[in-house]
Order: sequence, then structure tokens, then C-alpha cells
Amino acid sequence: MNIARILYPVKVLGPGNRIGIWVCGCSRGCRGCINPELWERRPECEISIDGLYAAILGIASKHKVDGFTVSGGEPMDQPEDLNALIIRLAAISKDILVYSGYKYVELRERGSEHIQNILSAIAVLIDGQYVEELNRDVKLRGSENQEIIIMNGDFNKKYENHLKTARNRIQNFMTADGVVSVGIHRKEFRSKIASRIHKRGDENG
Repeated sequence: MNIARILYPVKVLGPGNRIGIWVCGCSRGCRGCINPELWERRPECEISIDGLYAAILGIASKHKVDGFTVSGGEPMDQPEDLNALIIRLAAISKDILVYSGYKYVELRERGSEHIQNILSAIAVLIDGQYVEELNRDVKLRGSENQEIIIMNGDFNKKYENHLKTARNRIQNFMTADGVVSVGIHRKEFRSKIASRIHKRGDENG
């Protein structure tokens, strides 16, 4: 599977302390995407499901894991690997939230056995492409057109309570590649960062 990063504890993309998994590769390329660096698959990011699960199990053996959030990239562009991974993840926590740029109806109509299995196994799907003009600070979603679909009724109350009390926040992680900013970003986020970098450059120049 082509995986960009695994982060813990992710507190801003679902309830509790979660393991966040970001895939590489996306066929959609939404304008204003917060992770355009994850559109292309990278050979150096290829990892076996066994290797990936071993890394996740290493985290879960030392820390409380309240759930998983899978984003990208586009997770549903790797359906066979994602299906195999989710089977493993469910042994740790069945609270698995997947972000996808595809609409739920599109995924249903694609008819892939792997995708149908994924939809049957996860707790929550947040679907729909990111639309920059509809980025209006809606909870858990990049833009207003996206929907939060509870796939497993056992998680209705948990997510209802979370959505009542949660607010969109940003979490920064220090990684070997630098700072990774996680969460639901406002549409002006990139322009503000670019402006700050430019300002610092002028101050240092």
C-alpha cells in the first residue's frame, strides 16, 4: 500500500485519540486541496499490509487508540489494500472513519467487491470532493457539500455527541519531513502561510 504518514494521537479528525493514516495517490486533484503533495504515488512510500499493520500495532500496544481516520490522497483508489488493512484495524477498533472524494452513491455503483466490503466494515464515511468555495468551517469536513455518513449504527451516539461539542482545530506534528499540519483548514490557510514565509524572507533579507 502507498502510505505517506501515520500519526498519533490525532485529536482533530474524529472523537478521541486516533491513529491517522494518510495514503499517497489521488485521481481527483481537487482545486485548493490541503495535501496536493499526496496526489502522486511514491515508490519509497510503498509498504506491505503486514508491515503497515505491525507499525500500527506498535502504537496500539503502548497507547489507547479510540479509532482510526484514513485520509490522503484518495483511500478508495487503493481498494484492495484498503480492504485488507481495514480487516486488520477492526481488531483494534471498529471506529474507522474514511475520507473519500467520491460520493457514497458513486462508490456503491462502482461494484468493486473490495469497496463494498470497506463500506460494510467502516464506522463513518465522509464523502464528496473538496470544493474550495464551499469551505465554510463545517465540522469534520473540508467543504459544505461533503456529507458525514454513519455506516455503522453502533456509532450514531458517539458521533452525534462529538459533533455537538467538537470544533475545528489544527494540530501540528513534528516529523522527519518537517511540520505536518492536521485538521480541517480554512480556505485561506495556504495563502496565509505563504504570506508569513514571504514576510519572514523580507525580514531576514
